[in-house]
Amino acid sequence: MYIFRKKSSKSSNKISRSKFLSISASLAYGLPITSLTYGVLSNNVYDYRIKRREIKFKKLPISFDGIKVCHVSDIHVGSLRNRLAVRGGIDMIINEKPDVIFFTGDLVNDKAKELKGWGDDLSKINAPLGVFSVLGNHDYGEYTSWKNESSKTNNFNDLLSAQNEFGWNLLRNENTKITVDGESINIIGVENWSASRRFQQYGKLDVAYDGLNKNEFKLLMSHNPSHWNAHVTSNFKDIDLTLSGHTHGLQYGIDIGKFRLSPVRLAYKQWADLYTMNNQHIYVNRGFGFMGYPGRVGILPEITILTLKTS
Repeated sequence: MYIFRKKSSKSSNKISRSKFLSISASLAYGLPITSLTYGVLSNNVYDYRIKRREIKFKKLPISFDGIKVCHVSDIHVGSLRNRLAVRGGIDMIINEKPDVIFFTGDLVNDKAKELKGWGDDLSKINAPLGVFSVLGNHDYGEYTSWKNESSKTNNFNDLLSAQNEFGWNLLRNENTKITVDGESINIIGVENWSASRRFQQYGKLDVAYDGLNKNEFKLLMSHNPSHWNAHVTSNFKDIDLTLSGHTHGLQYGIDIGKFRLSPVRLAYKQWADLYTMNNQHIYVNRGFGFMGYPGRVGILPEITILTLKTS
């Protein structure tokens, strides 16, 4: 019995190790493939989720205490195929009855013609204090081929005109104000600016900031969240809240309660949800649409609702 068990133990150890390596390899290669396949087949790209956060500010005027902000980003309308589901997502925005809506870029994948047939739906995105938007890296038409520079310019102008037709206030390196009961907050919008040279650096925050009072509340819209670490927190310490998108949370990861994990964190320090540094805040939206990979695993499409409070 002893001999049998001893021999059996050696044999099973070899088999166990072999099986372990085999199973490990299968998991290493199989799980990502399986999960990515699931992300496509599950139709998660239309499983819109509302994320709610409350943020307190010292400089927020009393008239704005409790203001309901809706933040949407990265619609990527050229990727959207299920119009009924998208309309459901838009209805979710409308039903929240936000006071103001901010869209932080990447309306299209490449071309303004992707917006054909979507005008009525996107025009429904409105709020009493307005809809404000900025451009994302995909909105410039720089990831596709054009017959000539004139075609590219016309495409860009069509995109700008479309946002105007929707009733959105597009800010391009400029600022404006929202006023309630005689009190105002400043809204700053910059063109795409990335800390990485792989993306455009068209944003000019110094120009957009021009004329503002340091003691007044400021909300910045900047598509790429790397802008916050690289420039905002070091040079514009009086900007209270920054809204960004761009990362999509890689459309892949774990997002349960306060626990978030995604490979995209290797590229972006702020890649999803709310971050705070020395009384400055940034919220990174996970994206309404999708781009490239036609699915989502763990990181679902987002509609952000922020309640701003006066501390």
